[in-house]
Amino acid sequence: METTVALVTGAASGIGRATALEFSKNGSSVVVADTSEPGGAETARMITSLGGKALFVRCDVSRDLEVKALVEKTIEAYGRLDFAFNNAGTEGIQGVTQDCSEENWNRVIDVNLKGVWLCMKYQIPVMLKQKRGSIVNCSSIAGLIGFPGVPAYVASKHGVIGLTKTAALECARSGIRINAVCPGLIQTPMIDRFTHGEAQIAQQLAAGEPVGRMGRPEEVAGAVLWLSSPSASFVTGHSLAVDGGWVAQ
Repeated sequence: METTVALVTGAASGIGRATALEFSKNGSSVVVADTSEPGGAETARMITSLGGKALFVRCDVSRDLEVKALVEKTIEAYGRLDFAFNNAGTEGIQGVTQDCSEENWNRVIDVNLKGVWLCMKYQIPVMLKQKRGSIVNCSSIAGLIGFPGVPAYVASKHGVIGLTKTAALECARSGIRINAVCPGLIQTPMIDRFTHGEAQIAQQLAAGEPVGRMGRPEEVAGAVLWLSSPSASFVTGHSLAVDGGWVAQ
């Protein structure tokens, strides 16, 4: 039996790292992709130290040729691609809509939305040849509801959901399932940047969660693994909130 292969972008820390580790624990060889070489290499080392197989590839998902090379290196190394978690993202600079700079807008859209599109652009043809595969794109609760002060981020994450639905319908009869996961407040470096490391702000955010706490990266990883598994064989085009009940309020 051939070992399955998973590709995870934004895997140098947080949700991406947790998901890369979870894929490895479930028997997949993992391609770890990120712009952060120290963090990405560390994730790969964590996997190999636990007896798994991993390859780190530096990749800026907003650049076409780098994404193309990422998928090509995946196939060169492992000969197949079964699972992809397109997770790389950036929150950008906080500020209301009229104060959002064009530079900030372009950067956030390029990474969060264009990056997901570029990843699928090169992942889907490989999976079509295999006649099977599962892709999970990382949106956010900010893809389901609005949040003041981060217009580019909210627009990009709403866009990921629309793109996911379209690609899922296009691939529905090809053995390829495409879904999105929508994390809520998860304890990651992105949240640390948002709170500026201030415990009081973090506590206020956690208090806004119906369950009374922030989520853990591993909890999102579990949802990604489920969406990628045979247990979710009849699930495609879906956006799964992993948010402690935030959008139910």
